Amino acid sequence: QVQLVESGGGLVQAGGSLRLSCTTSGSIFSLGAMGWYRQAPGKQREVVAVISNGGSTNYADSVKGRFTISRDNAKNTGYLQMNSLKPEDTAVYYCNAHIYRRAAWADYWGQGTQVTVSS
Repeated sequence: QVQLVESGGGLVQAGGSLRLSCTTSGSIFSLGAMGWYRQAPGKQREVVAVISNGGSTNYADSVKGRFTISRDNAKNTGYLQMNSLKPEDTAVYYCNAHIYRRAAWADYWGQGTQVTVSS
């Protein structure tokens, strides 16, 4: 059984910062790309940032220059540093990981962590 657990969400004022963590647990043969997604009330889930297992990154235009995705391959953990937060960043943030186990690749999701940015 593989689990992804997000942490680090909370309430912050506009202009503030938060750091999200995504910890994986369980039997993992290989950890591929990791990503952060978010879903605001009444909206579809959208990609925020993605990082390959080699460290290549991609960001949504709305967060470029403010958010930084990173990972620690030794710990099978991913991070999202969020600076200069805006009220429109308010959403539930989900971690996604592409994992190889039992001779197959599959996508796994965390349960989400709430980020609320007040104006």
